[in-house]
Amino acid sequence: MARRTLSQNFLVDRHAVDLVVKAAAPEGLVLEPGSGTGVLTSALAAAGAQVVGYEIDPRLAGRLAARSHGDSRIEVVRGDFTNARAPREPFAVVGNIPYSITSRIVDWCLRAPALTSATLLTQREYARKRTGDYGRWSLVTVESWPWFSWRLGDTIGRESFRPVPAVDSAILRIQRRPEPLVHGGHSYRELVELGFGGVGGSVRASLKTRYEGVDAALAAAGVARDTVVGYVHPDQWITLWERLCR
Repeated sequence: MARRTLSQNFLVDRHAVDLVVKAAAPEGLVLEPGSGTGVLTSALAAAGAQVVGYEIDPRLAGRLAARSHGDSRIEVVRGDFTNARAPREPFAVVGNIPYSITSRIVDWCLRAPALTSATLLTQREYARKRTGDYGRWSLVTVESWPWFSWRLGDTIGRESFRPVPAVDSAILRIQRRPEPLVHGGHSYRELVELGFGGVGGSVRASLKTRYEGVDAALAAAGVARDTVVGYVHPDQWITLWERLCR
C-alpha cells in the first residue's frame, strides 16, 4: 500500500545504478530525493559525494539511517524533499524520483540558486518531452534554457525496478550553464510566456500583440511565420529575445 501511495519503484539493477552515477559524475554535496532502500545513496557516496538522502517513508528512512550509521559520507533526512530548504553552497541533485511528483522536484531544482546540476531518473516520456526528443519543446524547458541545458540520457528499462512499473524510465540531466545566455531574465520570461499563451495559433500571432518588428526577428531566428510555438527551438527563442527585447 505504501509503495502505491508514495509512487515507490525501487532500483534493483546494478548496471542501471552505475549509469545514473556515471551521468551525474557526483562530487561535493549531493541531495538525493527518495533514497528508498539506499542502493543509489551508497553508490553516490562510494563515488566521492557527500550525500544527504531524503526519504518520506519513515520505515525506509529508519532502515537506511541504521545501515549508514557511522558513515560520515551519508546523512538521512526523514521528510519530503520538496519541502527542504536549498543549500546556499553549490550542490547537485541525483535521484530515482517518484513519477507522481516529478514536476514538483524539477521545479524545486530550477528555483535553487546554488544548484549545479540535477540528474534524475524519470518516466522516459517525461524526459523526452523536456529535452525536445519529440521535436517539440515545452514551456518549462524554453523558459529555463538561458540558465540550464537539458539532455536525454540512457533509457532504463522497467525491469530494472521492483515493483515493475508500467513504463520505461530515462536519465534526465539538467545542468546549470557557466554563464547565462541572456541578461534580462524578466524580459525573456515575459516574451516566452506570451509566445506560449496561444493567441492566434502561432508564435508570430502571439508576439505581434505586444512587440514591434516580429517578422524581422522571426526571419533572423529562422522561424517560419506560421510556426506553432512548440516547434520553436530554445536557441531560436534566444535570438527572438535579442531582436525584440534588447
